[in-house]
Amino acid sequence: MKSAHHSHRQPTRWLRIGIPVLLVLVWLAIGSIGGPYFGKVDEVSTNDRSSYLPASADATQVTKRLPDFFGDESIPAVVVVTGDGALTEGELADIQGLSHDIAGVDGVLDGVSPPIVSEDGEAAQIFVPIGSSGEVSTIVEDIRTLVDGLPSSLDGWVTGPAGFTADLVQGFLGIDGLLLAVAMLAVFIILVIVYRSPLLPVLVLMTSMFALCGALLTVWWLAYAGIVVLNGQVQGILFILVIGAATDYALLYVARFREAIARGAGRWEATTQAWRGAFEPIIASGGTVIAGLLCLLLSDLATNRALGPIASIGIAFSVLSALTFLPALLALVGRAAFWPFIPKAPLATIPDDPGAPVAGVWPRQARFIARNARTVWIVCTVVLLVGAAGMLQLKADGVPSSDLVLGASEARDGQDVLAEHFPPGSGSPVYVIVPESDVADAIGVMTASDGIESVAAASGDSPTGQATVDLQNGVPVYTAVGPPGTPAPSPTVSGGDVLLIGTLTDAADSAAAEHTVRQLRADLDDALGAGTALVGGETATDIDSNDTSIRDRSVIIPVVLAVILVILMLLLRSILAPVLLILTVILSFATALGVSAIVFDSVFGFPGADPAVPLYGFVFLVALGVDYNIFLMSRVREETLGHGTRRGILRGLVATGGVITSAGLVLAATFAALGVIPILFLAQIAFIVAFGVLLDTFVVRSLLVPALTYDIGPPIWWPSRLWRRDAAELRTPTSEPVEAPARDMTRAEYRRTLES
Repeated sequence: MKSAHHSHRQPTRWLRIGIPVLLVLVWLAIGSIGGPYFGKVDEVSTNDRSSYLPASADATQVTKRLPDFFGDESIPAVVVVTGDGALTEGELADIQGLSHDIAGVDGVLDGVSPPIVSEDGEAAQIFVPIGSSGEVSTIVEDIRTLVDGLPSSLDGWVTGPAGFTADLVQGFLGIDGLLLAVAMLAVFIILVIVYRSPLLPVLVLMTSMFALCGALLTVWWLAYAGIVVLNGQVQGILFILVIGAATDYALLYVARFREAIARGAGRWEATTQAWRGAFEPIIASGGTVIAGLLCLLLSDLATNRALGPIASIGIAFSVLSALTFLPALLALVGRAAFWPFIPKAPLATIPDDPGAPVAGVWPRQARFIARNARTVWIVCTVVLLVGAAGMLQLKADGVPSSDLVLGASEARDGQDVLAEHFPPGSGSPVYVIVPESDVADAIGVMTASDGIESVAAASGDSPTGQATVDLQNGVPVYTAVGPPGTPAPSPTVSGGDVLLIGTLTDAADSAAAEHTVRQLRADLDDALGAGTALVGGETATDIDSNDTSIRDRSVIIPVVLAVILVILMLLLRSILAPVLLILTVILSFATALGVSAIVFDSVFGFPGADPAVPLYGFVFLVALGVDYNIFLMSRVREETLGHGTRRGILRGLVATGGVITSAGLVLAATFAALGVIPILFLAQIAFIVAFGVLLDTFVVRSLLVPALTYDIGPPIWWPSRLWRRDAAELRTPTSEPVEAPARDMTRAEYRRTLES
């Protein structure tokens, strides 16, 4: 029976219908405006790795100055052609014709080189400057079409930085369609199995999709204005994060709504009760994830800094949708959302009598933990520590650019062919910018390096924009790269500096090339003075990216832990419980990373991992792992108010067991969907987060946390008043529970009742 106080606050029928209808219309407008932007993401996204570097990095400064020497900002491509043996005169003529045709491709800049034949006479290469202002992948595909038109006796590949960029873009093409389809299908199947209802999964998925539409609309305009950097990697994570998080928050609300419906509440009453019960944990969970993501703003890498606010926007829309759109939908649909299995009885719980039999999976789990708490948490801890030991074999110091794309890659195949006939570093040289007065000394350092095959200089007087350079009696001598008889050029000077170009003897993305560039930087600093020469290029870009990512890990991870710890302390009004929760999440992350390292090495045979993989895995797993602990412990604290700490732990576990398990399965499935995108980084993040979420769901939240907190008892709330109130439970762990709060009381009213 409803209380008089509750009836007095009951809104009119028009408001009970009008408010949900208005909210639904607002979200339909957001969806109709934001939906079309799924097909426009390419207009504001980029996949140029150097653009993600910090402004202070040498490679970034060199990249910005290359147009001063070459006339246009470009990305080099290398076309390599081979025959059945030594190239004939006719085949060389065909390759010469190919070079001429490539020069006419829209987006290809002036300076396409004539065919350069290898020393063994079996291959030829053509250097192609591609304008970075155009769609690089489209230009490369046009060049590949021309290469495919060569006579059958010739085989050709397009490789170099532009070729790898095109392959990377090709790998991301499935984000808008395939990734979303796989993720949504996985979520739908799980929800149908869990709720055995055809309508409720649709309502939950609508919550996720409309949240994604709002997030994408906002992010698109921020990227269009140049405020954030959007690329395929960030885009994929945004899609998955919003779908997973919005579904999780929606499931938490649905669980509260279902409880109210099972107690016989009407649609509006169930809506208000569910909203009051779900508001605090959803806001706390969303706030925790946002706070953790915003810590990425401390990164020196632009792509990491962009992910922080972009993903935070996605989480904010997820929270907003779960607390407005879904409640409005359920307020209109009511108990019909659960058809044909409409809940008519409260969920199973723990009987007051410790000896009474229990029914249901989670009541049995709670009884098991109550009887074996210390054994359970010790065994769980030992098992997790064993799994964490696998971190010792994690190789997260960077991977070659040629291994970024999983599966087929023409650029990778072309690089292998190039290395058979030419210096492996052809097409991805090291760039050195030095003052004109120091050119001779810089050339001396570069030619003395075993890792550099030859040295050239940027020259506007040379047909190809480059001139080979040698030292004669300590004086640089320049020779044009072009037909015999071409006049001797002079180097291009910009701002008093000259650009030297070194061809590496090893593949640009190899460990040997990395060693060469690091040593070259050190030698140039010794010879010319620190900071006099700037060293850039693909290898330098990889070095600066990896070094910056490693620095980011050491800075951001402690900050994320501190921020989340403070949020948990404010939410739980305790110090000990948040510290324990943070420790369990850290242990869970270490285990997920350790097991992943073993799987990556022994099962998938991955060549290693980007240094950012552990950082991303940490941010997602810690923030999302704490989510489930927040769902659990906020309910435990609520139950503790009426039933004491230990009994509150068991009741909280039973009440949240089903919804958190469903949420964990959904989130793991959505992150696992990232694996359909053939990009190494995303595949590794998909496995780490999916496995880590399942570990959090079925081990940490279901066994470790309840058993540990149950064993400790009331002191977990130290130093709050709740700990002092329940101190007697230490002496009487099976004491009779106090009366549970009336469901139509507000939290403040119930607290005043307890205090009185």
